[in-house]
Amino acid sequence: MRVSDFDYDLPQELIAQEPLPRRDSSRMMVLNRKTGDIIHSQFRHFPDHLNRKNVLVLNNSKVIPARVWGKKGKIDIEFLFLSEIRQNVWEVLCRPAKKVRLHDTIYFSQNLTATVEATGAEGKRFIAFEARDVLHELKNIGYAPLPPYIKRVKSQTEARSKDLERYQTVYADREGSIAAPTAGLHFTYDMLQSIGKKGVLLAKIHLDVGLATFQPVRVNVVKDHKMLTERFSISVESARNINAAKKEGRPVVAVGTTSVRALESAVSIIKPENNLGTTKKKAQDVEVKHGPQSTDLFIYPGFCFRITDMLLTNFHLPKSTLLMLVSAFAGKDFIRQAYRDAVRQKYRFYSYGDCMLIL
Repeated sequence: MRVSDFDYDLPQELIAQEPLPRRDSSRMMVLNRKTGDIIHSQFRHFPDHLNRKNVLVLNNSKVIPARVWGKKGKIDIEFLFLSEIRQNVWEVLCRPAKKVRLHDTIYFSQNLTATVEATGAEGKRFIAFEARDVLHELKNIGYAPLPPYIKRVKSQTEARSKDLERYQTVYADREGSIAAPTAGLHFTYDMLQSIGKKGVLLAKIHLDVGLATFQPVRVNVVKDHKMLTERFSISVESARNINAAKKEGRPVVAVGTTSVRALESAVSIIKPENNLGTTKKKAQDVEVKHGPQSTDLFIYPGFCFRITDMLLTNFHLPKSTLLMLVSAFAGKDFIRQAYRDAVRQKYRFYSYGDCMLIL
């Protein structure tokens, strides 16, 4: 299977540059894997596809304002703060990277100055701060880490405040991500309340969205790609609800590809209570483990999904691991057809775009 199999043509004007005025006013394409039908709907009808005791899995990771401009002398440098590797030392990406050398001093604000401690490949740097609470200052000066296909410049201060609010799910409550789990951006508090009143169980998990989620695929053959590692955690309560649903045959609905990767990475095979066993694994033979975990799972066509029964997701970039994941879940040809329809129907694509529900 070649990476070029997951390419498609997308007019630039269909790449959403701004969020819609209302989160839940986006369009929703519904794909039925059993019938092969494609229905054009609205996200406000999403609850209609859920039943009592379904489990809706949400990634509650909170995006940090990780995009920051710093100065080296008179030169403006753009930084993306990836993670704090030890106290007050951060791994970052910088642009233009060739201007940032070992032992350079970078000025971010009156309260935030850093020294380049080490350099790495592909624009990575490790910078050390004297300040004790770097993240607190990032909240004062940082911008939402929007992907590069959404165009923003430093001078767009009005856009900064809107992006900091809208490039964040309403249920985010645990900081750690450098990109939003974008399928969750469509939800409002009211919709979550109505879903809860319907008897749907909400299972919040946590995966820190990092470089692995959107790293470019630089190989020609799909199986040769290696995913970077991301950390995730599933609480005891969430694991209990998910495992009970699998045991009883109730659908588990994943919101976003990050939720899918966490769920499918946490799979544990249940040992039979007797020695008879079976020759074929059933849905009831698996469960998810709770607690802190990590994953470098790469999901592409041929993958066997053990936990995820339904998936809500946005429209993804050509030749991306995310597109490969949804192609694994719905079928490569079905997704190709759906994306052609989405282009013809002028759906809005990518992070601030419309969504797709795969049944």
